[in-house]
Amino acid sequence: MIATNILEIYDVQVKHYVKEQRIFNEHESAKYYYQIQYGSVKMLNLTEDGKEFIQGIFYDGNAFGEPPLFGDFKYPASAVCVNDSSVYVLPKASFFELLKTHPDIHLNFTTLLCKRMLYKAKIMKEVSIHPPEHRILTLLKHLKETSGDSSTYEVNLTRQQISDLTGLRVETVIRSIKKLEKINKLSIKDRKVYL
Repeated sequence: MIATNILEIYDVQVKHYVKEQRIFNEHESAKYYYQIQYGSVKMLNLTEDGKEFIQGIFYDGNAFGEPPLFGDFKYPASAVCVNDSSVYVLPKASFFELLKTHPDIHLNFTTLLCKRMLYKAKIMKEVSIHPPEHRILTLLKHLKETSGDSSTYEVNLTRQQISDLTGLRVETVIRSIKKLEKINKLSIKDRKVYL
């Protein structure tokens, strides 16, 4: 998101996290800008029975957890490493100084936040009124659109992650994916899903 050479001007730190390590918790105050150097991070909420509901998964080069910095509110979800990860960490004040100095980067964040709002609106609609197959297909189509891949798209999510992103049970995801394959909405090759 932000070029490394620009981050380094603002004394960014690089922190290393191990798989399943929390970077921040839901309801904590937002004090830092986070950008993944390598690895992946999921933003999640836990239900009362301990089930994860994943708000999003972020990969190399992605920023995460910025809305609370802009809106000055506490984190609405926790950030947990999916695998060993290295993350750029920049204090909030330095982040805002960087944005003032680089309005083009600020505009990129505005665009990014709008796209995330669109994703949230799509998912909320899907979770509230549509059957499982429709929810899953909407998620996968959104991922394909945001990847910019116009050819056959390989879904790099496990069935569990699809479950966590849609609020469905894993068993329901497995059945629904098979059903979608039968009606030619997606394909499965070597247990991988393609759209």
